[in-house]
Amino acid sequence: MSIDEPDNFTIHNYQPRDEADILSLWQECELVVPWNNPLTDIARKTADSPHLFFIGRIGEQLVASCMAGYDGHRGWIYFLAVRKAHRRKGLAARLMRHVETKLIELGCPKLELMVRDSNTSVITFYRNIGFNPDPVMVLSKRLTEDDEHNFA
Repeated sequence: MSIDEPDNFTIHNYQPRDEADILSLWQECELVVPWNNPLTDIARKTADSPHLFFIGRIGEQLVASCMAGYDGHRGWIYFLAVRKAHRRKGLAARLMRHVETKLIELGCPKLELMVRDSNTSVITFYRNIGFNPDPVMVLSKRLTEDDEHNFA
């Protein structure tokens, strides 16, 4: 625990009652994009692997989130977010350690994530907790379109 990290930060599995707080957190952290409906992302995650959808609280306030995935070959990180007022206190690193432990328990040998190359502060954070660039190109293909949403 860092000196600034609150000692009442706890990590839990996502519950449906957390939905509004998650949406608020993701909007604050600019993770909601027009081409992905966050409600659909939540529904997909809770249908597939709810045990890998984590939230962090300080007391009763939801202040952090992280979704993880594991396909039997590698793990992935999605929607790591910490409220702006609680950043730089070690919460994201603590949440990532928690996720890594859960993935190791599942037998996951490697963990990957994608970050927009313009998001330099997040890249610095991930580099500081041991992530390094891989010499790969990410290619994607949209298989379905999410329903449009308006969360502005």
